[in-house]
Amino acid sequence: MRLTRIGGPTVLVELDGWRLLVDPTFDPAGRQYSFGWGTGSTKTADPAVGVDELGPIDVALVSHDHHADNLDDAGRAMLPAVGAVVTTASGARRLATGGPGGAVSAERLHGLEAGETVTLPGPRPGLPTLVITATPCRHGPPLTRPIVGDVIGFAVRRQGEELIAIWITGDTVLFAPLRRAAEELPIDVMLANVGGVRFGATGPLRFTMTGRQAVELVGIAAPRVATFAHYDGWSHFVDGEQGLRDALDASAASVHDRAVWLVDGIAVEV
Repeated sequence: MRLTRIGGPTVLVELDGWRLLVDPTFDPAGRQYSFGWGTGSTKTADPAVGVDELGPIDVALVSHDHHADNLDDAGRAMLPAVGAVVTTASGARRLATGGPGGAVSAERLHGLEAGETVTLPGPRPGLPTLVITATPCRHGPPLTRPIVGDVIGFAVRRQGEELIAIWITGDTVLFAPLRRAAEELPIDVMLANVGGVRFGATGPLRFTMTGRQAVELVGIAAPRVATFAHYDGWSHFVDGEQGLRDALDASAASVHDRAVWLVDGIAVEV
């Protein structure tokens, strides 16, 4: 498997000939985006790889479509050209109605609730069939789902295998269903979104995991490889890269030795 960190949550996953793109964000830095309810963020870093450099994409895994730090205008515009889009059930309904690049056709759009699965045959001869299961996320404190909206993670495995080739947590805090997923899934590679998101308008409330919480989750999941995304490149990360590095430095060897840092724009074999 090869992982290329593009920026924010956006990672290209190359698995057995498949090309999977996590949360497409390709807008340039400098723009401020509103997330509603008085919250917002400024993008502070350009993508390390441009859309025109990316090449064809078989599947876009969109953890949620309604926050621009996970799907921005340039990312949305590319969706009609990818082979398949897997996202939340509510997000699929929205993407079916259009956007900067037009609507995603129904036959290529798969909306899932946590626990639901979609099976995707190999798009080219010799590629394995992939099974993608939506995993639970809570993008904020208890009872905030009506405000922050639906979010899912993705557990990707080859058909006929129990091992999860890659688990992408999505934007989430650490909560009981996420811990249970980490306990129950046999995981090869884990890609955790971190950053410890907070906003001035919502005070001390956090909307994603801190580095310490991500380290705790890695300890529960015990993947062969743990790697991380969505901890920099935006102004709303309070814990950020340093919080993650500090947490990993303080972690037990059983966690620290699993961690692999992704380098912007460079394909890393894991």
